[in-house]
Amino acid sequence: MSELAERSAAIEQSVTDTATGLSRANKNALEFLMQAQQVWLEEVLFVGNELMDRTRTETHLLSEFISKMAGSHSVKDLKTAARECGQHQIDFMRRDSERLFKHGERMIEVTSKLFSNRLVRQ
Repeated sequence: MSELAERSAAIEQSVTDTATGLSRANKNALEFLMQAQQVWLEEVLFVGNELMDRTRTETHLLSEFISKMAGSHSVKDLKTAARECGQHQIDFMRRDSERLFKHGERMIEVTSKLFSNRLVRQ
């Protein structure tokens, strides 16, 4: 009879361990999905803000170019205005590229933390 009780206790312990393991796995999966969703939503916000900023800057550069073209009275003035506006456009593209590279670095860091946190918990 005691052998039967021992087997029954071993089976119950095995079932409990399995249930605990599945519960922990489900919890880890849920936490990972929540963190991934948060990262995704942050990205959506970032892209929206970047598009608005880029549109605003491009509109400003275009209006500046048009006002300089309208205010020029000679070919030399047109040439100078085109050179200045071209330089502004190059500076804008440089700043924009730097921002995007910094954002890419941040995203790589966030993603690696997301996966490293998941691997540590297992």
